[in-house]
Amino acid sequence: MIQNRERWGSKLGFILAAAGSAVGLGNIWKFPYIAGENGGAAFVFVYLICIGIIGFPVLISEILIGRTTQKNPVGAFAMLANSKLWRSVGFLGVIAGFMILSFYSVIGGWTIGYVIETLRGSLSDFHNPAEAGILFNQLSGSVLWTISYHTIFFGFTMFIVMRGVQGGIERSSKIMMPILLSILIILMIRGITLEGASKGLAFLWVPDWSKINGQSILIALGHAFFTLSLGMGAMLTYGSYMSKKDSVVNAAAQVVFLDTLIALMAGVAIFTAVFASGLDPAAGPGLIFKTLPAVFASMTGGTFFALLFFLLLAIAALTSAISLLEVVVAYFVDEKEWTRKQAVLIFGGSIYLLGIPSALSFNLMSDLTLYGKTFFDIVDFIASNVLLPFGGLMIAIFVGWVWSRTEVMNAVKEGAESLFESYPWFEGLWFIFLKFIAPVLITVVLLNSLGIV
Repeated sequence: MIQNRERWGSKLGFILAAAGSAVGLGNIWKFPYIAGENGGAAFVFVYLICIGIIGFPVLISEILIGRTTQKNPVGAFAMLANSKLWRSVGFLGVIAGFMILSFYSVIGGWTIGYVIETLRGSLSDFHNPAEAGILFNQLSGSVLWTISYHTIFFGFTMFIVMRGVQGGIERSSKIMMPILLSILIILMIRGITLEGASKGLAFLWVPDWSKINGQSILIALGHAFFTLSLGMGAMLTYGSYMSKKDSVVNAAAQVVFLDTLIALMAGVAIFTAVFASGLDPAAGPGLIFKTLPAVFASMTGGTFFALLFFLLLAIAALTSAISLLEVVVAYFVDEKEWTRKQAVLIFGGSIYLLGIPSALSFNLMSDLTLYGKTFFDIVDFIASNVLLPFGGLMIAIFVGWVWSRTEVMNAVKEGAESLFESYPWFEGLWFIFLKFIAPVLITVVLLNSLGIV
């Protein structure tokens, strides 16, 4: 089976696909608003440190497991550990991908819906975020609107994954990622040229350390982990399609660089526009669908820039969604010997159906709650707050403590011999972060996510 397994057509294909997986709504939606809520530049600085001490070491580990075994998360752990415990850890990654994609597709559908609403002129007459908020509540409160765009978004996702690793995921990533970067550059230039944009740049780049406290550090730690798609098997699965001639360390570094660059570019584009409009940078989750539509409405050429922005969001959501579906599909193709088409249709269809209650959580099922949480909130909480940090913790423990260090180093040096010859200290530093620092900090993230600390 391994000999017949699909491969990336090029190293660039893997980098763009993996960066696409990492670059999602978290970069363009969540990062700007949590930076806004936690003081801007000082938070960005803390976040970058967290990427270095958690994100990068664990990302290397997850890609390495995939490339070494050439298998999906379940098969990879089974091959390396021959243990039911570790096989179960891999299976939790598949479940996490299944659950996250179900509600992520609903938000992805909103982004496509907002592209259409922009073209219809629905976003052109706002005077303040409250008016934009009313429209958002009306749209998400419509069963037809929400389900329709959830369906369209999921249809795109299934179509790309069904076409395979090279013909679908790699080809689409090579198209979508350059478009995403181009749109971001245009929005940045527009934001920087607005009157009053300097306040937004100062907010993002001039640190105010008085804004940093224990909670903001925990938020930075959590986002540094979540933004790279760690712990849910996506990077492991993508790594399993890599050639052993390519350096895992260099690939991980390039993914981290692109992911962080895009998050910062999104911050520049958004905060320059928000400050130029005199609106609140700490608007929270409503920043994208409530504050920004009002910003675009007040801007010359606002409809055009709103269209670009929501197209940007839709592309970011789609590049992440295809990686989530691929985790599930790879399991059934590798372990159960299903065809790709069978796996996509049956389990893609199953994930789509699970997403319907999440879509209805904003309308018909909004009053059906458990401990104050809707169905959408519950699925999000279990996947994002429990399964992802637990999966990342297990990856760090496995590579740092369970997998033989000799075997780990033999594997990671494949394709990267010159790097370890030039920087012999890298091995020791990576293992220190992986064995001691990352597990402790990820445990803190997990406990914080559960409301324990």
